[in-house]
Amino acid sequence: MTRIPPIAALALIAANLTAAIPAFAQDALTATPWRSQATEAPQLPPGLVSARLLPGWTDDKGDRVMALELRLQPGWKTYWRTPGDSGLPPHFDWQGSRNLADVTFHWPTPQAIRSGDQLDLGYHDRLVLPFTAHAATAGQPIEIKTRIEIGLCESICVPAQLDLAAPPAGTDHDPGIKAALQLQSQPLPDRPACRVTELDDGMRLSVDLAVPDTGMAAMELPGHPQVWISSAQIDTANRATVEMVAPSGQPFNVDTEDLRVTMIVSPETDPKGFETRGCDPRD
Repeated sequence: MTRIPPIAALALIAANLTAAIPAFAQDALTATPWRSQATEAPQLPPGLVSARLLPGWTDDKGDRVMALELRLQPGWKTYWRTPGDSGLPPHFDWQGSRNLADVTFHWPTPQAIRSGDQLDLGYHDRLVLPFTAHAATAGQPIEIKTRIEIGLCESICVPAQLDLAAPPAGTDHDPGIKAALQLQSQPLPDRPACRVTELDDGMRLSVDLAVPDTGMAAMELPGHPQVWISSAQIDTANRATVEMVAPSGQPFNVDTEDLRVTMIVSPETDPKGFETRGCDPRD
C-alpha cells in the first residue's frame, strides 16, 4: 500500500488522477481552489445546489446547537472527517465569529461513496452536519461566521471554499438538526484487542472489530492529527488493518488510548455506525 501523509492532499489527488484523465481535464485538478464571492448573489461551486448555516437554538448551557447544510447535485459527493486514502476532508476557520470558545461536531454516520474502483466515506444528496458552538462568555450571544474548505467530487474532485454566516439563534429546536443528531455513530463500551507492528516508515495497526459484519471501518487518532492513516482493510476474521505514517517517516509509539474506531454496517445501502475508543494491545 502506498502511504503518503496528507500534507498536500490536493497534490495527492492530482498526482493519482492526472495520468488517468485526458489533458483537457487536467487543468481542473491543478487549478486554484474555487472560492465563493462576497457579492449580493454569490455563485456556488460546481456540484452544490445550496450551502448555509442553520441557526439552531441556544441550549441550557448557553451554547448554540446549529448545523451546516449542503445540498449537492445528483452524482456529486463530499467527504467525511476521515475520507480515506485520497479524499479531501473539510476544514473550518471560525475567525470573524464572536463569543466563540470552540466547536464540537456531531458527525452523522457516513455513507460509502464510490470513486472508480475505490470506496471512500462521505455524503451525497444532502448533508446536515450538526455542531455545538461553545460560548466564551456564558449568557452572551454567539455570532458564527466560518470559512469552509471542502472537496466536492463527481468524476474528479474540486476543492472549494465557502464563506458563511449564521442568522441569530432561534427559539425552537430545528427538527432537521435533531434528526441529524440521531444519525451519529453509537458509542460502544468495550475496548477491542489490537496489534501494533513496525514498518520501515511507520506503523501497522490491526483491530478486532466489535461489530459483526462490518462493511467499512475507519481508524483515527484525534489527538494526533499529524499522523496519516490509510483506509482500513477488513479481512474475513472481521479484523481491520491500517498503516500509519508520522511526519518523521519513521516508526513511532502509537497512542492506543487515543484510538477511535468507527464501524459501519451496510455502508452502501442503509449505513449504521458504531464507535469504540482505545484498544488493548496484544502480542
